[in-house]
Amino acid sequence: MSVLAEGRKIRILSELEREGKVLVVPLARQFDVSTETIRRDLQVLEKEGHLRRVYGGAIKSSFRSDEAPYTLRQKMYAAEKRAIGERAALLVKDGGTVVIDGGTTTLELAQAISGRRGLTILTNSLPLAACLLESLNREQFSGKVIMLGGEISPRQRSITGILGERMMRGFSIDQAFISIGGVSLTHGFTDFDLSEASMSNALAEAAQEVIVLADHSKFGINTFAPIMPIEKCDFIVSDQAPSLQWQEHLRKRKVEWITAAVEASESSALTNIRED
Repeated sequence: MSVLAEGRKIRILSELEREGKVLVVPLARQFDVSTETIRRDLQVLEKEGHLRRVYGGAIKSSFRSDEAPYTLRQKMYAAEKRAIGERAALLVKDGGTVVIDGGTTTLELAQAISGRRGLTILTNSLPLAACLLESLNREQFSGKVIMLGGEISPRQRSITGILGERMMRGFSIDQAFISIGGVSLTHGFTDFDLSEASMSNALAEAAQEVIVLADHSKFGINTFAPIMPIEKCDFIVSDQAPSLQWQEHLRKRKVEWITAAVEASESSALTNIRED
């Protein structure tokens, strides 16, 4: 796929996240291409598991089986992810032992950690480890970074597998910051990949406090592999306030919701938190 086509793909997915559906003719006008070009784009996106084609366009499926590559996900909801990461960074405490899993939102958290002293940070993410090492070199915070071992995923730039999970069983962690593929009232937290979900679960199980980072597009979504039930986390940090149904559900499970402030000029969110 060309650079121009890749750009269309990102923008089509962003519009699909906002509206829940896209139409061929308006997209063709928007990008100044033929309707056949848009249909081919939608066909590719359907094969990648991002949408379901219908007459005249495509709709967003509530079940997703495949995740976009890491570099593509970095460009989606960038302002929302940055706000979530900055807000979550305020939860990190001096002298804490923290584990952060491999996601694009948790990368924003890593970039936002500043002014903390004596941290021990574990991660299974290659981009996140590189970011943290750069922050250490700049003396943005003090402490050490531990890279978990295992099998590297070139597509997601993370490390998973039994080796890393066994390492986690030997640690006592203060806080785990977890990214997800989706969350629903019925299925809890899920991810696209079984090994990624298993690693996230191992990180959460080792921690005294579990914080889930999720932008609004993840809610009401059930992906392939279960991570953990909602009640296993202590905090959810998101870019939008919860619906009344979510508020009641979380209250019963003693889960606290933290809403990160996003600048109106930067936000791409036009929808509310979805229900199941």
